[in-house]
Amino acid sequence: MAEVIDMADGVCGVIALRSADEHYEVIADGMFLMDTRDGESERLMVTSVADEIGARPAGGARILIGGLGVGCSLRAALDHPAVGEVVVVEREKAVVAWNTTGPLRQVHGDALADERVRVVEADLLEWLGRTDERFDALCLDIDNGPTWTVSASNAELYTSDGVELMWSRLRAGGLLSVWGAQDDATFTARLRAQFTEVRTETVAVRRGEPDVVWVARRGR
Repeated sequence: MAEVIDMADGVCGVIALRSADEHYEVIADGMFLMDTRDGESERLMVTSVADEIGARPAGGARILIGGLGVGCSLRAALDHPAVGEVVVVEREKAVVAWNTTGPLRQVHGDALADERVRVVEADLLEWLGRTDERFDALCLDIDNGPTWTVSASNAELYTSDGVELMWSRLRAGGLLSVWGAQDDATFTARLRAQFTEVRTETVAVRRGEPDVVWVARRGR
C-alpha cells in the first residue's frame, strides 16, 4: 500500500511523493505522473538524441531537460559521453527538493550535485520564451505529453507556437526529444511542419498504450 511521504502546494495543485513497494511515486492534483519502477522511456528520451549529436562540441553537448521528475533522464544525460552540460528546468519546488535532499536523491546517485548540472526553477514554456540560450538538444518530459495534461498551461507547449519556440532554442542541427504517455498524430504533424526530420520510438509499459518518444532534428 502506498504511503504519502510529503505533500506540498504546487503550481499544478497539491503535489505528493509516495512510497510503494520500495519505489517512489509522484502524484499531482490527484493524478499519477511518474514513478521509479522503470524509467526506460525517460532514459530513451535522452540517449536517443545524445547518440545522434555526432561531432561533439568542445567540452561536450549542451542539453536542456524540461521536467526533473524522479531524475531518470538527468542520470542518463550525465552518464552519456557526449554530454558536457545539462540545464534542468523544473517549476515545482517540491520536486527539486525531493531530488536534492529528499529520498529521490538516492534513486539517481545525487545527480543534482554534479558540477555539470544547473537547475532553473521556472515554468518551461515561460523560460523558453525569455531566454536567449541555445542548446544542442532539448529533452522534454512535461506533464503526460501532448495527449492530455494535468495543467492546462502545459498544453500550450505542444501547440504549433510551442513547437516553433522549441525549434528556435536549438542550435543548427540540434535535436528535440519529447516524451508522451501515448502517440498523438496531431503533434507529430506539427513537428513535421517545423523540423526537417521526425521519428517516433515506442516503449512497452506494464499496462495501457506504449510510451512514445518523438525525436526531431532542426535543419542546418
